[in-house]
Amino acid sequence: MSKFRLPTEIPLEEYPPPSTFIEEATSSVKEAAEEGIILRIMGGLGIYLHAQEFKQLWEKLSRLGERVFTDIDFASYGKFRNKLQDFFTKRGYNIDKRLQMYYGTMRHIYFGAKVPMVEVFFDKLRMNHTISFSKRLEADSPTLPLTELLLQKLQIVKINEKDIKDAIVLLRAHDIGKTDNATINLNALVQAGLLSDWGFYYTATNNLKKIIEFILTCAVLNENDRKVIDDRVNEIIRHLEEQPKSLGWKLRASVGTKKKWYNDVEDWTRLSAKT
Repeated sequence: MSKFRLPTEIPLEEYPPPSTFIEEATSSVKEAAEEGIILRIMGGLGIYLHAQEFKQLWEKLSRLGERVFTDIDFASYGKFRNKLQDFFTKRGYNIDKRLQMYYGTMRHIYFGAKVPMVEVFFDKLRMNHTISFSKRLEADSPTLPLTELLLQKLQIVKINEKDIKDAIVLLRAHDIGKTDNATINLNALVQAGLLSDWGFYYTATNNLKKIIEFILTCAVLNENDRKVIDDRVNEIIRHLEEQPKSLGWKLRASVGTKKKWYNDVEDWTRLSAKT
């Protein structure tokens, strides 16, 4: 069995090019579907694939420098868990058994094949806030729907520049609407729980405001880019502000940030180092 190495531990001369990540991600979705398995691409790679008309902007933003991609994140349903372990094993990947036991039914981490690392999240993304995939994976392919791709970034409490840049490309490339047809779906944002979970709402709207701040000084963007992104971000914020909130949301809002409003995310790489 090959030894697991973090993407940053792999020398650039050995590092797979972006095309390898793209081919591996898209072929995995296609071949999984042929076996009756629903698999969808998440994260920065999912955003890149869904915003090809703004590929040049994405490249100019240089979100990760020379490495471009570090891994492939997938979403799936828990009912495919056992099938997916066999599926990725056949593709040449190894799975860390102790990490698998630690994360239980929530997540698989594979390594040692065409790309440094593949992660599969089952049923929900459980990070600073939780995003449910229930009945949503069928709404788009080969990636998560646009709304969930955006929420994956907006749920990060300590959002970094890479994630802001990903969100910028997604927002520049897609209009706001109320369907999943090549639009960021406002109805899906509401259904994701932002109007019942004040903490998630607070983190997401704060990050939307950080995106507006970032684009003001981002030299890669032209004035039209800034206007389009600003308009779309403000449309999302305005929609969320106008919607009625649950009683629980209102009670939690009265407490505010005096009480922690998010979940801590454990650094699994430290766990891996112990195995």
